Amino acid sequence: MTVKVLAHTAARFPSVRRPAPLAAAVCLLSFAVFWAAQRAAGVSMIDLMVYRAEGQTVRAGADLYAMRATRAHLPTTYPPFAALLFTPLTLVGVPELRALATVTNLGLLIALAELSLRLAGLRRPGAALWIAAVAVWCEPVWTTLRYGQINLLLAVAVLWDLTRERGDRWAGTGIGLAAALKLTPALFGLFLLITAVTRRRSGAGNFPLAVTIRAAAVFCAATATAAVALPYDSLRFWTSMVFEAGRVGHAEDTANQSLRGVLARLLHTGDPGLWWTAAAAVTAAVGLAVAVRAELRGERAWATTACAVTALLVSPVSWSHHWVWCVPVVVLLAAEKSRWALLGAVFCTYALWWVPHGTSRPELAQSGGQMALSALYPLAGAGFLALAALRPSRRSRSA
Repeated sequence: MTVKVLAHTAARFPSVRRPAPLAAAVCLLSFAVFWAAQRAAGVSMIDLMVYRAEGQTVRAGADLYAMRATRAHLPTTYPPFAALLFTPLTLVGVPELRALATVTNLGLLIALAELSLRLAGLRRPGAALWIAAVAVWCEPVWTTLRYGQINLLLAVAVLWDLTRERGDRWAGTGIGLAAALKLTPALFGLFLLITAVTRRRSGAGNFPLAVTIRAAAVFCAATATAAVALPYDSLRFWTSMVFEAGRVGHAEDTANQSLRGVLARLLHTGDPGLWWTAAAAVTAAVGLAVAVRAELRGERAWATTACAVTALLVSPVSWSHHWVWCVPVVVLLAAEKSRWALLGAVFCTYALWWVPHGTSRPELAQSGGQMALSALYPLAGAGFLALAALRPSRRSRSA
């Protein structure tokens, strides 16, 4: 009887038998509601306005790192190459730019979902659209679109590289460009280099040495291009600005979901100093070891996500919207049928914003419970690294 009912339902609703059209319809509806919600909330896309101001500064030949944009007087924090790429943003009006940025980011979210599935070894019609329809409501993605950020672009560029076939002549390009835009993705290059050296010593071949070399070459070419076009700004960035993490914002800000942010709130100080340096060094070593081991065992998905989480933890500032890497992490856990896939709920609670925050720096006086809420992403990241480190290899599980 049940089979007959299902067959009758499928006959009446063809989309039930064809998951891709149904997924597309649901995704489109979710995106439409999301767009309406963002407009109703009056989102400013403040970071997009900073990018546009950087492009205007480049075109005007002014001092890039003396620039201040928007009512918040936000500075330039990215390498000069990013400002070069932002110059086309000045060619359209602000309303059109905001709409274009939203459409582009929604498209990138679908691409991120598709690449996450590919990384996890899943091929299911319409699955990327279902994932994007849900992921658009998680806090890192919502905030990325709210600010008009480039986090989805960077994640897609890196995953595009790490899901390529071995020997692909373009692999490494995405990581090189991402690192030239924003330095944090450079950790993927270090991960690939360590893996390549380890493989070579063990006689397992040179891969991924070619990818590492290509990523480094692309990064150097992009940086050199910026140096030629913007010599003063390039000199200033690489000799001074790159070391001034405080220009980005206060370390203790609730939005800073890195180890440095956690320690600043825990120690009630805006400068955790050597405590953060030591914690970041240990975390980087452990995280890279976990990633390299997973890569050597043929588990590219675990290696990639472990490296991404490590980068987010050790970066001086990892705003909550940088954690769009939660999408491939949760997709991987779901693909492994792990109960830890419920970790994804952490990124949908918006709980880090339940604590006092603002310009008066209330984070310096947080209670224990407030500290726990404002450390949710780093705690989830540390838990994921522990899971990746302790899980048995495929060979052990199949024995």
